[in-house]
Amino acid sequence: QVPLVESGGGLVQAGGSLRLSCAASERTFRHYAMGWFRQAPRKAREFVAVIGGNGIMTYYADSVKGRFTISRDSAQNTVYLQMSSLTPEDTAVYYCASPPSVEIQLPRTLEEYYYWGQGTQVTVQS
Repeated sequence: QVPLVESGGGLVQAGGSLRLSCAASERTFRHYAMGWFRQAPRKAREFVAVIGGNGIMTYYADSVKGRFTISRDSAQNTVYLQMSSLTPEDTAVYYCASPPSVEIQLPRTLEEYYYWGQGTQVTVQS
């Protein structure tokens, strides 16, 4: 069973907005930090944003700071990534992920994550 499922990707014009969702299938994830990564064609997967298990602490990559907002609804076991002022450089497959332990608070590297979703495609047209 896939523990994390992303949705909300699509095609958008530059300057537009999208909201991605990541639904966790198990209630235990509500206490875990949750992160978003993205991978553009022929590029390495890169960190985008992370939110702590308490839903208060967040951290963003410089490339998205001020444009993207990560949030979570613990009651719904869902994490969101609100993206605005999108540019073609934001085109990528976006993945949500979670570390293997609640003790890992704001992980920012691939190696700190264990659970991954299947990804959702975001395409920004100029």
